[in-house]
Amino acid sequence: MTTSRETRDYQAADAAHHIHAFVDQKALNDEGPRVMVRGERLHLWDNDGRRYLDGMSGLWCTNLGYGRKDLNAAASRQLEQLPYYNMFFHTTHPQVIELSELLFSLLPGHYSHAIYTNSGSEANEVLIRTVRRYWQVLGKPEKKIMIGRWNGYHGSTLAATALGGMKFMHEMGGMIPDIAHIDEPYFFAHEGNLTPAEFGMRAAQQLEAKILELGADKVAGFIAEPFQGAGGMIFPPESYWPEIQRICRKYDVLLCADEVIGGFGRTGEWFAHEYFGFEPDTLSIAKGLTSGYIPMGGLILSKKMADVLVEQGGVFAHGLTYSGHPVAAAVAIANLKALRDEGVVTRVKDDIGPYLQQCLREVFGNHPLVGDIQGTGMVAALQLAEDKATRKRFANENDMAWRCRTIGFEEGVIIRSTLGRMIMAPALIASREEIDELVGKTLKAVDRTAQEYGRL
Repeated sequence: MTTSRETRDYQAADAAHHIHAFVDQKALNDEGPRVMVRGERLHLWDNDGRRYLDGMSGLWCTNLGYGRKDLNAAASRQLEQLPYYNMFFHTTHPQVIELSELLFSLLPGHYSHAIYTNSGSEANEVLIRTVRRYWQVLGKPEKKIMIGRWNGYHGSTLAATALGGMKFMHEMGGMIPDIAHIDEPYFFAHEGNLTPAEFGMRAAQQLEAKILELGADKVAGFIAEPFQGAGGMIFPPESYWPEIQRICRKYDVLLCADEVIGGFGRTGEWFAHEYFGFEPDTLSIAKGLTSGYIPMGGLILSKKMADVLVEQGGVFAHGLTYSGHPVAAAVAIANLKALRDEGVVTRVKDDIGPYLQQCLREVFGNHPLVGDIQGTGMVAALQLAEDKATRKRFANENDMAWRCRTIGFEEGVIIRSTLGRMIMAPALIASREEIDELVGKTLKAVDRTAQEYGRL
């Protein structure tokens, strides 16, 4: 593969002008980033012609993989017809209307309205204001505290960072008033002797204790990912979500699900909350909405909330220049139709998802570096552990996992490390051969890591 510029030239220009996400920029400048230039299905090629299997769907977003001509054509047609207009000035346009009709045909019936954004971070920014406005309209303006979870992730803007529970982000100026947190439902990290069901109940009941501590008359909503994404693909025990929902209903607290990662087929259901069997009042969406081909997100509201805001709320002073952008909406329509009409979500549930999960458990179930395997559909995590039986984690698990991730790039597979967990979320359209490649190259990375640390 040839390009017009040498990789080192790209790297120098990149270092001169960019501050990358979640990285020591000085160290990255010394190392030089990979320069990705092409994608097809699950594979990427860098500027030097090296090929990688993308085990992370970019950032959990390319659900249909790379190189979809139908999505590209939808964008091109819309750029020719109406490249931009807004939803201010008492206007709308066909693409955003048709997108909403399609989207709500796929959602459970108790949802009715959407506020479109450009990203998941923005969706969660809008969430805070919308939830608070809802309680204002109902005559309860004092209900404004949002409760999240430690190690949860809801974006990297100021309010989204505060909702999330990553303390190192809070320390970098990422906290605002009226935000509280409870512990994450991370069973493997729990040191006690509870069963998973007992632990799930105890973790959920922290929410009740926190509501009572703060005062139910002051708590507006609880936000969480159905499974934690950036925090390590952590799946809660089955007892967790029913108890969370019971508590929210008991104390009149809105239940807000961050579906940015879990939405649009990742678990084998259209939305991850359906897999876990609970009914949120709001859904934050993005990523898989357009398969990452163009930025778009949104906040989905229940009929209960929308009726209050529309019928009683008057003017709601919110809005984004690119909310419901016609090109983004056109791509989202093409993406959702493909997911539906090609049976992609059904196949994740009945075929390729179970195949991935089976392969991971067969290959890593007795691996000396792996203490647990979690996941469903096209999302999974390998928990590195010193002792599987006692759930003892490595003291240097961060370093080990980061090393495994780095070796993965050398082996031609992109997986992600979070704390002591190796996580993956391949495109939903993966073939069995591509899953075999993902698992095989991941095994090489884990084996090499085990050898370097004297565990194999």
